[in-house]
Amino acid sequence: MRIAETVTFGGSGLDRAAHLRRDTAAITAAMSRATILPLWRGKPLINDDRAGWLPPGHPVLATGGPAIFLGLDDGMPRFATDISNWSPEAGAEAVEGGFFDPSVQAHPALSTDWGFAELRGVMTRLSPRDAELVATAKALVQWHRSHGFCATCGAQSKMSDAGWQRTCPACGTQHFPRTDPVVIMLVTRGNSVLLGRSPGWPEGMYSLLAGFVEPGETLEAAVRREVKEESGIDCGAVGYLASQPWPFPASLMFGASAEALSDKIVVDPAELEHALWVSREELVSVMVGQHPTIKPARKGAIAHFILENWLAGRLE
Repeated sequence: MRIAETVTFGGSGLDRAAHLRRDTAAITAAMSRATILPLWRGKPLINDDRAGWLPPGHPVLATGGPAIFLGLDDGMPRFATDISNWSPEAGAEAVEGGFFDPSVQAHPALSTDWGFAELRGVMTRLSPRDAELVATAKALVQWHRSHGFCATCGAQSKMSDAGWQRTCPACGTQHFPRTDPVVIMLVTRGNSVLLGRSPGWPEGMYSLLAGFVEPGETLEAAVRREVKEESGIDCGAVGYLASQPWPFPASLMFGASAEALSDKIVVDPAELEHALWVSREELVSVMVGQHPTIKPARKGAIAHFILENWLAGRLE
């Protein structure tokens, strides 16, 4: 797919400068001229349609943890830090639970056009470079928050390599950021595409079928297995389309095409609430928000990207 990397969070050409991560002196020097993105409970600081980069020493960063080096943005060092210990004013707390948190938290040290916002709500407003940086920052910050102890001996581990590793001081085990491979499938039969919805999704929202790749499994096998398990549909030829890092919390989505060999749907209620075939013509009304019962996947997600380009005939 020629336009694969135009997907949200796709490759923007960020120089991740991995050779600097173990160079303490170089990282210290980079920090002196860097800008830093704070994240609060997984929500990045956003200033309108830009990531909220702040200079070192800014009051917002006072409660931040160790800085994580993200890379060089046209020569500018970019870092991220977790300020989840900061407490918003009463009444400004984040909405707990649910599919999407629409609340925005303002910090008293910043003007009102800055705020901590759910990334899924702003991802399509960011430039490709900011989107890649913010997705990287969110994934790394969340990994450190959830992997503070050694999986080998249970001792508390320490951040190392400028945030790209955790090292156990007790047994010496090295731990690296987790990424979970997920297949997401454009399953077609003739002029129709298979859509499904999971329990707990917003009313009417449908998307492509997806699932985690299991140990010892190829991507192609995962596509066929997941489609069969969730919908009862057998698939034949499988092809690769595009990929997308998806930091909710730590997935790498592998977009695939698959040819359905059958059309009778038998939903596994443990996996899906509902699934159905949607014709290309009907999908047009879904994607423009005019279908009476079906709502499309969120803009910015690879499912929306694949469906949009399938309709436009741009999957080559």
